[in-house]
Amino acid sequence: MQVVASEPQKSKSGTPMQALLDIQEIVKDFGGVRAVNHCSFSVSPQTITGLIGPNGAGKTTLFNLISGFYKPDEGKVYFKGEEITALPPHKIFHKGICRTFQIPREHKSMTVLENLMLVPPGQLGERLWNPWFRPRRVRHQEGEIRDKALGILEFVGFIHLKDEYAGNLSGGQKKLLELARTMMADPEMILLDEPGAGVNPTLMRQLTQYITQLCHEHGVTFLLIEHDMNLVMNLCNPVVVMSEGRVLMEGRPEQVRSDDRVLEAYLGGQYR
Repeated sequence: MQVVASEPQKSKSGTPMQALLDIQEIVKDFGGVRAVNHCSFSVSPQTITGLIGPNGAGKTTLFNLISGFYKPDEGKVYFKGEEITALPPHKIFHKGICRTFQIPREHKSMTVLENLMLVPPGQLGERLWNPWFRPRRVRHQEGEIRDKALGILEFVGFIHLKDEYAGNLSGGQKKLLELARTMMADPEMILLDEPGAGVNPTLMRQLTQYITQLCHEHGVTFLLIEHDMNLVMNLCNPVVVMSEGRVLMEGRPEQVRSDDRVLEAYLGGQYR
């Protein structure tokens, strides 16, 4: 399946839309090592932006800074025009940003369906007294969450696995489960850390199809780290290239694949 790269969104006047995510001069040091070095770029709404670069370029560190797991030493991060630089991860999650990890973090001893139902915040049943004094409302909300989870499992083709323990899934299935879990939070933006790693070609086609559908049909914005250049070039637009903690260049896939610096440093000349 050939996945069509997403087009940058424009307003009715034809001008580019305001950035959904804006990263400004972010710096992060670990001891004497500068992992992110005055990194700046923005992500437009309803796009699939690729973030590439060699190991050690600072990509995952940048994800940790955006999602609140690390605090930057310098610089600012804005989401929908609001500064989120100093917010903890759970507050950034509530703002509408979800992320996945290189190694899936499923709850192994829970079923696939239970993994999804656990995600929505503010569930009434989480408070000790509600099951005793408001049982009807608790059951009603649980029913709504269950129906939503089943719908998402239908969307990703996992309905037949709803009662399977998550720990029994293959690596590729766990990546799809991670995407399904983020969908339970109704995010405006999803940060995907190497979604293609360890995924067989069949599941990879499914995963890219769902990413494209979520972007184009449901308005979800994606920023993804990936080392599979064929996936990046077919799925992402624009593509941001990082090197030594900062942005080397950014542009359309065809611009990236024809840039001498990128060809030499990251793509090994495969697109020459």
